[in-house]
Amino acid sequence: MSGPTPPEPVEALLAKGLEGRGSPRLAGVVRLLRRLDAVDRSAYRVVAELNTPWLDEPLRRASDFANFSKPWLLVAGGLAAFGGARGRRAALTGVAAIGVTSLLVNQPMKLAARRRPRRIELGVPESRWVGMPSSASFPSGHSASAAAFCVATSAVVPELRWPLRVSAAVVAFSRVYTGVHYPGDVLVGASVGAGLGRASSTLASRLGHR
Repeated sequence: MSGPTPPEPVEALLAKGLEGRGSPRLAGVVRLLRRLDAVDRSAYRVVAELNTPWLDEPLRRASDFANFSKPWLLVAGGLAAFGGARGRRAALTGVAAIGVTSLLVNQPMKLAARRRPRRIELGVPESRWVGMPSSASFPSGHSASAAAFCVATSAVVPELRWPLRVSAAVVAFSRVYTGVHYPGDVLVGASVGAGLGRASSTLASRLGHR
């Protein structure tokens, strides 16, 4: 007896919805979504099958530590306390970017209601597991907040660009590695976060010059 069917990535769900409309003009879009669906599934399985037990504990800890944007709030606190006027501006911009991003990602974008990956069926070793969130899978809030803070803060303090980029990338990858997100969730979340982080830093810069 076969197990339950794994949840479909958002690309597959969109493709099904567009196919149901029966419009020939949407055929190209449907094909593209199907390709993205296949890539998303394949990439998830590739990560699940990595034989890297030495990464299990550090990436599991990184994923857990990133809950509620703790790393970024700690960095913001350090900047505000020890970074002078520029540090305080960077901290405020970064935290504002997290707030805007979290509101968008965790409210309207989560309405896609994509289910979380089923880690057992998809082969993620249990040694990597973190708690499976109850919220929808698409997009990744962790990745979005990390990217938003990285971009917004780096615009004010460029010296932090690479340390923050590396940290954000580790958090984003950890969400796939621990099995709680498809790669597509992470990529979309990071892209949205980066865009909102840039918008936040631009707005803060304009307000600061007034």
